[in-house]
Amino acid sequence: MNDLLAVVLLGFFLGMRHATDPDHVIAVTTIVARQRSARGAALIGAVWGVGHTLTILLVGSGIILFRWAIPDRIGLSMEFAVGVMLVVLGVANLRDVWALVQGRPGGSPVPVAEPGSLRSSHTHSHDSEHSHAHSHGDYVHSHSHSHAPERHPHAPDQTPIGWLDRHFGGVELYQLVRPLVVGIVHGLAGSAAVALLVLAAIGNPRWSVLYLLVFGLGTIVGMMVITAAIALPFALSASQSRVAGRLRVASGLVSVAFGCFIIYQMGVVHGLFTSHPQWTPS
Repeated sequence: MNDLLAVVLLGFFLGMRHATDPDHVIAVTTIVARQRSARGAALIGAVWGVGHTLTILLVGSGIILFRWAIPDRIGLSMEFAVGVMLVVLGVANLRDVWALVQGRPGGSPVPVAEPGSLRSSHTHSHDSEHSHAHSHGDYVHSHSHSHAPERHPHAPDQTPIGWLDRHFGGVELYQLVRPLVVGIVHGLAGSAAVALLVLAAIGNPRWSVLYLLVFGLGTIVGMMVITAAIALPFALSASQSRVAGRLRVASGLVSVAFGCFIIYQMGVVHGLFTSHPQWTPS
């Protein structure tokens, strides 16, 4: 009984520590940068943890119970995918901020709208046709129009976000797809290392699978705490568009830089793109 309790406690606290890995924190920061409340950020962290736990449990159990062996090239590809994902998340943040900056007088960024809301920003002369950046929640686009009289070329519900809001806005589950996918990718990249470590340390397959489950629960709790804490500076700066914009730019740049570093490490240093890949689960 004492041994089982030790396994549970160890798995839970190591899972919480696992949530603090740099690539995990950087990825969720780019997503949480859109949030204005600790509660919403914690929900994002929980969904990320669910996705991470699903893949850790599935792949890890296969390694423990069925002795799956992951080839070096597959292992490197999974970690390479994490790098690509970080770059994509970072570029998405930078693109949204840039689109809003271009549409605001003086170049100061506009606070990003909460999901489901409508916000637009533009400069114009009243007798000419012009274009401006316009956001529907996370969806940012631009179009031209004139002010004779002012007319928006489409209704708010005639956009991708509008359609999703109309069909799923009551529960807003669709907004959680991004952290879920990010968590799944992170889980794929880290499952082999966790499973092999557990199998070597515990030996008993059933206890090892139990450890993976508790490890995943610890990761969920740890990421909820982290995302809630990360959201605080974004929430405090929500009324100051310049500060909020700079925080989002910083999170985007860090994500792109760290993603490029992982891509270089996996693709060049560890030989993913060569005939002799070398991968050690970590």
